[in-house]
Amino acid sequence: MWKDCETELDFLDFDYLTKILEDTVNDEKLLPSSIGVYGDWGSGKSSLMYMCKNLLSKQKGTVCLMFNGWLFEGYEDAKTAILGSILDGIAENRNLSDKAKLVLEGLYNSVDKFKLIKNGLKFGADIFLTGGIGTIADLTIRNILKDASKKIPDLDIEKVSEEIKDKLNNKELRDDIKKFREEFAELLIKARIKKLVIFIDELDRCNPNTILDTLEAMRLFLFTGRVSFVIGADERHIAYAVKNKFNEIEGIQMDIGKEYLEKLIQYPIRIPSLNDYEMEFYIMSLLFQSNLSEDEFEKLLNYLNRRKKEQFLQFAVDYAMVNECDQSIAEKVKDDILVAKQLSSVLTKGLNGNPRQCKRFLNTLDMRLRMAKYKDITLDTRVLAKIMEVEYFRTSLFRKMAQLSLSGTLSIELTHLEKKKYDELNELKLWKDDLWVTEWIESEPILQSQDLSMYFYFTRTSLDNKGISKVNKMSDTAKLMFDGIRSGSDMYLRDAIKNIDNISDFDAEQILDGLFSELTQDTELDNEKLKRFLRWGSAKNELQISTIEFIRGITGNKIKPAVLPLIIEFYVSTKRSQECKEILEKWKKENTSIASRIDKAIEGEK
Repeated sequence: MWKDCETELDFLDFDYLTKILEDTVNDEKLLPSSIGVYGDWGSGKSSLMYMCKNLLSKQKGTVCLMFNGWLFEGYEDAKTAILGSILDGIAENRNLSDKAKLVLEGLYNSVDKFKLIKNGLKFGADIFLTGGIGTIADLTIRNILKDASKKIPDLDIEKVSEEIKDKLNNKELRDDIKKFREEFAELLIKARIKKLVIFIDELDRCNPNTILDTLEAMRLFLFTGRVSFVIGADERHIAYAVKNKFNEIEGIQMDIGKEYLEKLIQYPIRIPSLNDYEMEFYIMSLLFQSNLSEDEFEKLLNYLNRRKKEQFLQFAVDYAMVNECDQSIAEKVKDDILVAKQLSSVLTKGLNGNPRQCKRFLNTLDMRLRMAKYKDITLDTRVLAKIMEVEYFRTSLFRKMAQLSLSGTLSIELTHLEKKKYDELNELKLWKDDLWVTEWIESEPILQSQDLSMYFYFTRTSLDNKGISKVNKMSDTAKLMFDGIRSGSDMYLRDAIKNIDNISDFDAEQILDGLFSELTQDTELDNEKLKRFLRWGSAKNELQISTIEFIRGITGNKIKPAVLPLIIEFYVSTKRSQECKEILEKWKKENTSIASRIDKAIEGEK
């Protein structure tokens, strides 16, 4: 298995991105600078920043600090957390002179003052909201202290009141911010720091307020020529944070996030999604790393990287190439090469070339192989990988195949599908026109002669219909979409559908599965939940067959006349009238009380 975190080994062909990031930071004409490392969740932003940090840290007079806002979230105000962390980093990285220590102490006092202001206002607001004060006019320092004195009998209200007033004086606050900037610039000189590079990571995991507070805190430092900020972020996540912050303003669209970033981030560097060749090399590198000794892996990786420079656009590794490097190594990794070639194109498209989701797929694959081994069962890696492709990208087909495996009819259905005997198909006929399924069924290894019962045994946790399990598999961007859709807001539903092509097929399928799980948890179908499920399911061709199969699984006794217009709307918009009419006929037999209403609904659409 592989750790789900940043790495300093480059399997993603990041060398050119690392160098341009390093060059931009080192260009003194651009300082002070703010650099954005943009990419999807899991695209390798953290790894790119760590690679660059290692390069820059070797330069004399350069100090690199890594700030993780997610670690402080919920414990400390984001703005003061980053200010304090930067000062801590300088103190830990340098042998400071006495003068520098005095300047540093003054800066710490300024941070404490900022923190006091933030916490004081929050304390007052909390008392007001809980009824401790009564009116906003009473929200004064003296009243807050009187309330506090009930718990602290010896509190000197007069003395503390005057001290807090001094701290909260607006003019003094403005002066203190100016003083902070001046003293910080002086500190860099006294500490003999030629360049301070601050990497801000994990913003994708933070809530919207933390994201915005962290970015706004940067402004305090962008007034001295020795500082460079490098921020790793998913632009869509920032857009959501900004929109969430200003959602009460009518007419504000998601583009406000883009405008916000363009003003704050001067030099954007974007990480592209992996293409088929890059995904194949990435999967191979992970598998080679797992199955070779450290020396063998280093030897092979160095050799492949040299060969890659000859034709990096369409660089493909095969057995012959590895054999040229080392025959014994080639024998050890020949199966890994086949697995990587089998998975690369499917995962590139299905996961939008996302390294983290690819790694999670491989981790799940490896875990299941080892679970089977503990049961003294040997699973074929390539067969399991092929079953998991359906699990990830055609959830409804996977569920149907699991059912057929239990009944012993799966092999017959797969044989008909593989041999294109569509007239003889029964349970799987819905997928005969799905191009993805056609390509999948024809790919190696062929499944028709395989006993797949054990494969479905070790993948059966995916049959769990709990919505939370679907959410856990999604990318952060998809989770935001899913939460927006579930909120019941038509605006969020429209935005999600508008941006459906910005997430992977896997994420889109997981959202659909999650919406269906929520829909079927109720004893009766909820119109609003059904509407959201059907509109999401009709938004992309790849989701429509899964949506139909999910609907087919609903029994007629759960159907009320009020939901029929939504079903009709779905089959009209998707032009899948035959499949939907079959479902309606099924419901008529299962629930005769709505038969006439179904006939009227169908008649109304002719």
